[in-house]
Amino acid sequence: MNRIARIAAGTAGAVALLSAPVPALAADQASATVTTCGWSGLQAGLSTRVCADVTGNSVVLYGQIGLAGPPSPGTPWPPAPQDLITGLSAEVAGVGSLGAVAGRAVFQVSTVRVAGISTTAPCGSVVHASFSVEGSLRGPSPVTVDVPVAC
Repeated sequence: MNRIARIAAGTAGAVALLSAPVPALAADQASATVTTCGWSGLQAGLSTRVCADVTGNSVVLYGQIGLAGPPSPGTPWPPAPQDLITGLSAEVAGVGSLGAVAGRAVFQVSTVRVAGISTTAPCGSVVHASFSVEGSLRGPSPVTVDVPVAC
């Protein structure tokens, strides 16, 4: 084999190797989980938000409860645990409800993740979720998020 034939064969082999990973990379990107959270809100004196993990057409919705800010001077630390009533609901825009869950959570200092709804949604749709927290001193003021399901 002469020198030009070897270069041509090497170039053809390199092109074949470089083109093979592209479809595999696209498949990995399609199955990647995208997390989207709505704006934080103040509920029952705490910071709350609702989030969604989307993988393909699979959607997992959950709420988060955290401290609203640093404690005021003279406030006892750590604060007493708070027994909270939580609610999470979701729907596919223009299609219908994905369900609702209610429960209880105890919050003291560390951020609490409140499990919610796991479902599938049609590709190209938008999922709307709402999360609320109610404490002994204040009623709920829901936070929301709208998440596209791109697939």
